Amino acid sequence: MDAREMKIKAAEVALSHVEDGMRLGIGTGSTAEEFVRLLAEKVAGGFRVEGVPTSERTARLCVELGVPLKSLDELPALDLTIDGADEVDSNLRLIKGGGGALLREKIVAAASEKMIVIADESKLVDTLGAFALPIEVNIFGLVATRIAIEKHASRLGLSGKLTLRQSGDGDFTTDGGHYIIDASFGRIPDAEALSNALYSIPGVVEHGLFLNMATLAIIAGPAGARTLTANR
Repeated sequence: MDAREMKIKAAEVALSHVEDGMRLGIGTGSTAEEFVRLLAEKVAGGFRVEGVPTSERTARLCVELGVPLKSLDELPALDLTIDGADEVDSNLRLIKGGGGALLREKIVAAASEKMIVIADESKLVDTLGAFALPIEVNIFGLVATRIAIEKHASRLGLSGKLTLRQSGDGDFTTDGGHYIIDASFGRIPDAEALSNALYSIPGVVEHGLFLNMATLAIIAGPAGARTLTANR
């Protein structure tokens, strides 16, 4: 299987966990989009779901394909969220936010009874951090926030380039109107400590460490898909 076929396989297995009538959080990214396409086929055949998208990008695809949507205010308690990840470890700790939707993704996941992660096996890691950690920050006080991130990371023995994400000819802006700093730490041995440190910085809106949120991870490889549970 090529990369797209692996994403489709993971999405197929995830879809088997979706029951008729569910209130469903729908993630963002290339793997999540494969799930949306498969879900739309079932909806066209009479399958009933109400979806809450985690980004404007996902919302547009759902509308285009006929997946019924509600806002999170209309459906504040969800049965299940299905989303991708940029990295997954054996404890189902995640790095997310490569697509820039980490704030909404985390809000939707936190409002869900369960979260299933779908990914190809290249996203499975022993230790988080090879993928640059997205940190969503307020535009106001950007330099001060960046300095604070560097200081807190240094106290935890972390270093690496902090890059303000770009899009086209300008700075990338999230759906919430914030910037993203991508932190290339290389290896994050204590994700919980880093999470707490980042939350202590007023200019940090959210970060891409999703800890103790995923219930299952469906990882697809050339031989097929396997389901992982948290090793906690």
